[in-house]
Amino acid sequence: MSTDPKNDKRLRKVTTRSLRTMKEQGEPISALTAYDYLMAQLLDRAGIDLILVGDSAGMVVQGLDTTVTVTLEHMLYHCQVVSRGVERALVVGDMPFMSYQINADEALRNAGRLIKESGVEAVKVEGGEKICDTVRRIVDVGIPVMGHLGLTPQSIHKFGTYQVRGTEPAEAAAMRRDAKALEDAGAFAIVIEKIPAALAAEISKSVSVPIIGIGAGAGCDGQILVSQDMLGLYTRFHPRFVRRYAELGREMLEAFEHYRRDVKGREFPGPDESY
Repeated sequence: MSTDPKNDKRLRKVTTRSLRTMKEQGEPISALTAYDYLMAQLLDRAGIDLILVGDSAGMVVQGLDTTVTVTLEHMLYHCQVVSRGVERALVVGDMPFMSYQINADEALRNAGRLIKESGVEAVKVEGGEKICDTVRRIVDVGIPVMGHLGLTPQSIHKFGTYQVRGTEPAEAAAMRRDAKALEDAGAFAIVIEKIPAALAAEISKSVSVPIIGIGAGAGCDGQILVSQDMLGLYTRFHPRFVRRYAELGREMLEAFEHYRRDVKGREFPGPDESY
């Protein structure tokens, strides 16, 4: 098999334009989250198209109950270490709660910090029509912006629940308007989380930018999951939309217990593991 990047799509650098081309050609976009260097390396080697450094780090790395208390400094750190491990995938950094909602000027400064100080290539924000002026301001200076609609975790205290969004006609209609508004504001892609599959498919067809689904059915232009969820590492809850591709949490626990037994029984280290 050729290793020439011109001939092997797995080796070509993924850009915002690449994602648009994938949508136009009907090629599904693969996306996962990463928060550290080693995970980022593995995802990149596996050929994942888009790596999101999500503020979900607050839950799966920091042990918090929500993403709300994640800070910009936290995100800068995680974005820095992920960016070091990636060569091919497009790396997107989440803008945490209150880093972009106050005004467009502050949002632009914070987006600029993520790009300049961490090496990510784009930022993600939650919200629709109400934040489109901010999205437009960030995009106008050359920073790609990804949107996020549906269940937006930074608004969990407002929602009061992690239930499916967009089931009511008024909310579904608002989501359609939000997607179009984000497209018009210059967003290069939109994550849509935990909404009815039919609505997600309709939105995907109605806009020219890629729609990346999470718990939004197979009619989206791509799919994203939290890596720790699909690997069976984060087990505090198991959403219906998460397919477990491994049970690494169980395997790691067994390995740690085995190591402890070997140490306690003086079976580790052995002669071949000593100098």
